[in-house]
Amino acid sequence: MRHLHVSLLLLLLVSARIGCTAHDATFLFWNVENLFDCSHDTLRRDYEFLPDGSHHWTPWRYWRKLDALSRTLAAVAEEDGGWPVAVGMAEVENDSVLRDLCRRSPLRMAGYEYVHSEGPDERGIDCALLYQPLRFRLLHTTAHRIDTHGRFRPTRDILCVTGILDGRDTLHLLVVHLPSRAGGASASTRYRREAVRVLRHVVDSLGASKILVMGDFNSGPRDALFRRLCPPLVSLMPQRRRDLRRAVGTYVFQRQWSFLDHMLVSPSLSGMVVGGRAEPVRLPMLLDENGFPFRTYQGPIYRGGVSDHLPLRLRLANNNPE
Repeated sequence: MRHLHVSLLLLLLVSARIGCTAHDATFLFWNVENLFDCSHDTLRRDYEFLPDGSHHWTPWRYWRKLDALSRTLAAVAEEDGGWPVAVGMAEVENDSVLRDLCRRSPLRMAGYEYVHSEGPDERGIDCALLYQPLRFRLLHTTAHRIDTHGRFRPTRDILCVTGILDGRDTLHLLVVHLPSRAGGASASTRYRREAVRVLRHVVDSLGASKILVMGDFNSGPRDALFRRLCPPLVSLMPQRRRDLRRAVGTYVFQRQWSFLDHMLVSPSLSGMVVGGRAEPVRLPMLLDENGFPFRTYQGPIYRGGVSDHLPLRLRLANNNPE
């Protein structure tokens, strides 16, 4: 019955969406916390997320997670009056899980297409993008490799997806997931610095285009890394210490909120940002009893939640409604 309810909601929403392009454009970024399938990839260290692995990642748990992701996107669509135009994702294992999400889960009613970059990360977690082909006409995609030169573990590619938004504007969407803080934030900074160097090169190559960068940077808004990106980009995250202390972020560590996930835009796009900021999505289904992100796992212990990160939402104003 619950699956039927979700499917009917998705169908009603997508039916209302057909032929309507006058509302604002919503974009999400979401680190979906280890979205693995249940099969072993012989080229990756995915042993934890197998039915007989330490996390006992069974088909039931897998499909339950896909259902929760679908319900979250449906709830965002209900709030915003239409499906998110694009959803950047981190920690996606392969295109098989994207195919299951877009074609076999309740989200199939929404008509999403997807782009995936198969990077060299040892665990096999990559960046991906879901997009609405009715509003975002795909032109081309590129994946930018971060050469570690053997100094640190291979990391995720930077995914760049270019398309036409609402038949008018060329928009470049960059999805990133910078190296983690494993080994300590300070010790791992140089790895993220190298990834940002590549990211800055990609941004510079796009010139004065309309650009949206979204991703898990594993760094706070005041980190020195962002001085390498802003300018030319404009950060849509809180900057002042006072604002950060008061803000509810996208991730919790030791019961303290932080912003590890970020959105940045080119100056040509910044004037279209509704409210001037990107904001976390705080739906009840995404929060635990303490009001923190409802995780799928706490270490090897199955919690049954959606993700240890909240989605980050950006709305771009439609300045030329039909």
